[in-house]
Amino acid sequence: MDLDEIIDTFTFLDDWDDRFAYLIELGRTLPNLPAEHKVDANKVHGCTSQVWLVSTIQAGPPPRLALQADSDAFIVRGLIAILLAAYDGQPADYIASHDIAEVFSELGLDGHLSPNRQNGFFAMTNTIKAHAEHALRAA
Repeated sequence: MDLDEIIDTFTFLDDWDDRFAYLIELGRTLPNLPAEHKVDANKVHGCTSQVWLVSTIQAGPPPRLALQADSDAFIVRGLIAILLAAYDGQPADYIASHDIAEVFSELGLDGHLSPNRQNGFFAMTNTIKAHAEHALRAA
């Protein structure tokens, strides 16, 4: 799913019940992470729900990150879908420098998610950025 499509759909939906339903539907479109990747080394710390994130460096120049992630919570899977739409396949330098907070605010998530879910979203973001910075150092 394209990030612009997600933003357009959120903008089109007026009711927050509909937006949450859409967020859950986005999460349902994510492929399940294989069981062998659901290990402590891939867990995202700072999330109330369990979240696993795996990145693969695609050779560049510039190096790019292929991302996979999963969670045991439906809304969190939707948040993962937003992050993957923003960052999967992008150059590592773009990921490391891009601030997703503007998109988070544009979608209205800052006013409608619990503080724990917001913290989890940014914990996932920080983990993805850390993977990007590692890819840049390895290049």
